[in-house]
Amino acid sequence: MDVFGHLASYGLEWLNLLVRWLHIITGIAWIGASFYFVWLDNTIRPPAPGSELANKGVAGELWAVHGGGFYNPQKYLVAPAELPKELHWFKWEAYSTWISGFALLFIVYYLNAQAMMVDRSVLELTSWQAVGIGLGSLIIGWLVYDLLCKSPLGKHDLAFGAVVYAFLVGSSYVLTHLLSGRAAYLHIGAMIGTIMVANVAHVIIPGQRKMVDAMMAGQKPDPVYGVKAKQRSVHNNYFTLPVLFLMISNHYAMTYRHQHAWAVLAVIMAAGVLIRHFFNLRHKGRIEWKYPAMGVALLAVLAVLIAPTAPLAPQPGVDHMAQFTQVRAIMEQRCVSCHAAQPTQPGFAAAPAGVMLDSPEQVAQHAARIYQQTVQLKAMPLANLTNMTDAERAQVGAWFEAGAKTGKNP
Repeated sequence: MDVFGHLASYGLEWLNLLVRWLHIITGIAWIGASFYFVWLDNTIRPPAPGSELANKGVAGELWAVHGGGFYNPQKYLVAPAELPKELHWFKWEAYSTWISGFALLFIVYYLNAQAMMVDRSVLELTSWQAVGIGLGSLIIGWLVYDLLCKSPLGKHDLAFGAVVYAFLVGSSYVLTHLLSGRAAYLHIGAMIGTIMVANVAHVIIPGQRKMVDAMMAGQKPDPVYGVKAKQRSVHNNYFTLPVLFLMISNHYAMTYRHQHAWAVLAVIMAAGVLIRHFFNLRHKGRIEWKYPAMGVALLAVLAVLIAPTAPLAPQPGVDHMAQFTQVRAIMEQRCVSCHAAQPTQPGFAAAPAGVMLDSPEQVAQHAARIYQQTVQLKAMPLANLTNMTDAERAQVGAWFEAGAKTGKNP
């Protein structure tokens, strides 16, 4: 890699860091606000009939203590009789999270699509084709979801939830048969995130603006806007745990590299929804332990089902020196372009995850990780950019299963 290419890769690495940091910060703010308001909505209690609050149109209130202060939030049935001078809007948390997330998707995946999005063992694609599939999935996801919300099905929460879940699972199946598993998972997450922010931008905030505009014009606000906003807000709440997993899924090749990665994701999403449902019910005073129990059981069964096979016991009578020499040659040819102190692979300014394989000592140090990523999961080399063969993977596996010796070991 020339000096300019190295500097460009280093600059992208910093851009990746800063945008990712921003994405996490804004995501915490958005999801935190979502959790808080759903908790608030489920926890407030109606005032006594005929009381001052009831006569003011208050639907519910509660008292809370936090940070040394007492708070008394109140929710109105539709709107207060008089609009306050200062009104806080909760929207930029959502917008900033999506904008930073899309920027991160562009920096990490779209600028290096051949390495990050294309898996030749799945489908041979050009970079533009892969990016087009990714962008198309975001648009299609929102359109299908929004149409389902506006259809008669949108009035039946359980049936609607089941259909949306089936749509997401179907989308996972399609994307894992078009893109690399890692990119497919991230795009399902981006699809859900796009649905969530579009709910805010196209339904929740416009509805709230219409209610405010009606009050400013001296008219009574139409409560239908509040009902629609509440529905989309609840949907966003149930999306949160699946989308949080998908945000971090790139660290767990055991999930997205599985031959049935779409089914793995289906189980994880179902577990997230069940666990979230437990907390939503708990806010209402209902403790239903069956929901988190089912969620944890699903994850436990999944962990057992996708567990990789254990390595064989070390075999005696193996020429460890010759075996390690072969493995070192494979590492040099297939892995060191990225996993080196000075990577030569375009797009990489530093060794991924800090794993360097320049020396025999480093190869031996990372033996278990090499075995897991190249043999068990076949997650590395990334997108198999360097064309590691099955025979070479078998050689690495035989070396590890024989004790991962360097030839210097007794």
